Amino acid sequence: MPIDLEIARSVTLRPIADVAAAAGIPPDAVEFYGRHKAKLAVEALPEAPAGKLVLVTAINPTPAGEGKTTTSIGLADALNLTGRKAVLALREPSLGPCFGVKGGATGGGRSQVVPMEDINLHFTGDFHAVTAAHNLLAAMIDNHIHWGNALAIDVRRVVWRRVLDVNDRALRNIVQSTGGVANGYPRESGFDITVASEVMAILCLASDLHDLEARLGRIVIGYTRERQPITARDLKADGAMAVLMKEAIKPNLVQTLEGNPALIHGGPFANIAHGCNSVIATRTALSLGDYVVTEAGFGADLGAEKFCDIKCRSSGLKPDVVVIVATVRALKMNGGVAKDNLGPEDVAAVRRGSANLVRHIENIRQFGLPAIVAINHFVTDTAAEIAVVQEAAAAHATPAILCHHWAKGGAGASELADAVALLCERGQSQFAPLYDDALPLFDKINTVATRIYRAVEAIAEPHVLAQLKRWEDAGHGHLPVCIAKTQYSFSTDPKRLGAPTGHVLSVREVRLAAGAGFVVAICGEIATMPGLPRIAAAEHIRLGADGEVEGLS
Repeated sequence: MPIDLEIARSVTLRPIADVAAAAGIPPDAVEFYGRHKAKLAVEALPEAPAGKLVLVTAINPTPAGEGKTTTSIGLADALNLTGRKAVLALREPSLGPCFGVKGGATGGGRSQVVPMEDINLHFTGDFHAVTAAHNLLAAMIDNHIHWGNALAIDVRRVVWRRVLDVNDRALRNIVQSTGGVANGYPRESGFDITVASEVMAILCLASDLHDLEARLGRIVIGYTRERQPITARDLKADGAMAVLMKEAIKPNLVQTLEGNPALIHGGPFANIAHGCNSVIATRTALSLGDYVVTEAGFGADLGAEKFCDIKCRSSGLKPDVVVIVATVRALKMNGGVAKDNLGPEDVAAVRRGSANLVRHIENIRQFGLPAIVAINHFVTDTAAEIAVVQEAAAAHATPAILCHHWAKGGAGASELADAVALLCERGQSQFAPLYDDALPLFDKINTVATRIYRAVEAIAEPHVLAQLKRWEDAGHGHLPVCIAKTQYSFSTDPKRLGAPTGHVLSVREVRLAAGAGFVVAICGEIATMPGLPRIAAAEHIRLGADGEVEGLS
């Protein structure tokens, strides 16, 4: 097979105006960004009944790959190919992973969204708007302190860092404002990657521009010496931040390789935030299609849990079906096989590793949602290994369907599309979040720890518990919790694969995202500013003789 970029360039794209028209989008709602990209003015869209919402998630990610985005695209194409009207709703890629280890995030093989170079590189500028709005607030904090500090901000308790959408470990922790009085008060600070910004989380949870501005105003940037919170609204920064975001809040319309509509919008980190595309894009897609295929970041223990407990709680969205993506290769790794030895058949390892898949099936059911397993096929998979995965899922009354969308596009996922549509029609979803709003914050953390991660309990130092109590007293106790931990394991140890039990979830730090509307519990070692690997993907990305991008994956 040719590489993804070659496949993407081999397809003649439809003019985006034609894609919009076929999706029922009126011309006055389309704002063109060239021939193959557009933003949508959602207020100009006609009202329509909401379609069925299909959430695509996965087992815990491994270096062997699962292909969640590729499966989401293949499923959307398959639904359209089989005569249903489906719209895809995904996150935008970050430049950090694109130039780091992971590469781009536009799918692969015959299941891609295009134009892939544009989507992976800058796209319509949404991430730059988030970066600018975030850093404007940071500048206004330091400026306020420099000019007299009328709000009595304690410079030791400023919690708002700066962001950049490039992996750069050297910026994780910095000393700023050195060089003299004119440059402000020296203090320790740092940078996060743009997708970890609360502004990004706000973009993806806001219902409209007015809600966006209100949420931006609620951002807590720091505290006084008496530990009273200072907000972006106190600094009068919310209006200018919203101005910078006024175009970014509009969903982006592109297409799949098969010419079907895809709304790609927003991209919060799936650890420090909720890891889902924007509520606005999802709702827009639901008004345009009978079926909407969307996804949540990382495995179901992080992404799907946050989709249900944060995004759905905030927006009122309710999934109808959940698709859990798995690969034989990844299940082998969960069964103890090293990445370099995944080629030979190993039925026993697949059987051991299937415990990870089963755990995710059980967890999805805790939300009252029906599940289907999509086995993303690799050429090294054997019939015996595939049968083991199907048997493990069947033992928990869940179909496991072999999919060939990477090689065949929508035609390779038609059986999955039929199964998804059938479950949607049966209306078996009895969706409910995992915990009640009124539960104390630490009890919410403990609920996720014990019911989703199967930990014995969650623990935290007294100062963490005291901070949670202060936030409850300040009126934030109703917020959901966002667990930030390794994506590779149900535990906080990335090397404990499979379905570990008996572990403890230790909360080392908590952060208030008052604007986004959740409390972050940081467990284990989590980097909110990733670093580049020894050999970065950026080393292979260049312009060819014809001016086209080469090396992008």
